[in-house]
Amino acid sequence: MSSAPLTQIPRNLMFQYRFPCHQVGEITSLKQLGEKYRLPVMGQFEGQRPFADWRVGWHEKGMRISVAVTGKTASLWCKPSQIMESDGVHLWIDTRNTHDVHRATRYCHWLMAMPNGGSVGTGAQCMMLKINRAREDSPSINRANAKVDVNVRKDGYSLELMLPAAMLNGWSPAEQPAIGFFIAVSDRELGWQTLGVGPELPFFEDPSLWQSLNLID
Repeated sequence: MSSAPLTQIPRNLMFQYRFPCHQVGEITSLKQLGEKYRLPVMGQFEGQRPFADWRVGWHEKGMRISVAVTGKTASLWCKPSQIMESDGVHLWIDTRNTHDVHRATRYCHWLMAMPNGGSVGTGAQCMMLKINRAREDSPSINRANAKVDVNVRKDGYSLELMLPAAMLNGWSPAEQPAIGFFIAVSDRELGWQTLGVGPELPFFEDPSLWQSLNLID
């Protein structure tokens, strides 16, 4: 009698990570964040090959994110009508840092930044998306716009992003110094790089799979 093979549990599913997130002195700047703002690539434990450097900082007026992708040989592929297949940076932010629910609340946000708009001569763009199965959509959808800048190179791109507090419902670092956070870079050529579990699990809609950032001075 043969037994069924055991299903391997993703290593990152067994841990809840907390990362320090340092304060930035200027929120409006779109210069690359320094070394102390870098976050690790926990997706390596799931067999992912790192190809992106990501850095995150906070300010009372919002958040800044820097992402640099290297190792590409193919051209960028970005289509706003095909978000999940496009090259770009996905961000999930929960301003209440709730990890014991599987459906997003009004304090949860999903943003996707593309290094170009999908057309020749079209610049980078960032959009806020509705989270599937959310108990309630964030009221900050379409309330404000992110500032985004990109530098496309032969082997990849660098993307700088500024998210104003008006985009993040419940943003209050003084009262809530820890937030739920997840970042993933998608690339049709290089695959996925994530802060934790891979796309085989529904981190797109499940806040319990996100990690935490401690907002420190």
